[in-house]
Amino acid sequence: MPRVSAAFFATGVVCVLIGMIFGMWMGASNNFVAAPAHAHLNLLGWVTMGLYGTFYSLARETFSPKLAWTNYALSLAGVAILIPALVLYLSDGNDPKYDPFVTIGSIISFLAMLVFAVSVFKELMRSR
Repeated sequence: MPRVSAAFFATGVVCVLIGMIFGMWMGASNNFVAAPAHAHLNLLGWVTMGLYGTFYSLARETFSPKLAWTNYALSLAGVAILIPALVLYLSDGNDPKYDPFVTIGSIISFLAMLVFAVSVFKELMRSR
């Protein structure tokens, strides 16, 4: 398995563990205000990271390591910025002071997906 795939999987596992603890806390406290942040953490942190890692593992012979590591760095930064900002935003009554951080995290996550799209289409278009 390529190292970048392992990095995506390791990060995804950490995210899903945090997401599970977060979900258990919400259930125990009966406070679901931050449920959208929980969902985003599980989707971006666990599912998306796992899919990225799977792709790079399947394309291990032909992917661009530079693109893959850029994808990883942007994905990690996006989750690390977006999720805490979203938790604060939701927990503080949708206070707009957190909007810039939610926006920045969202944009970085979107850029990560664009880099991934480049990797996918490079793989699709490569000569066989």
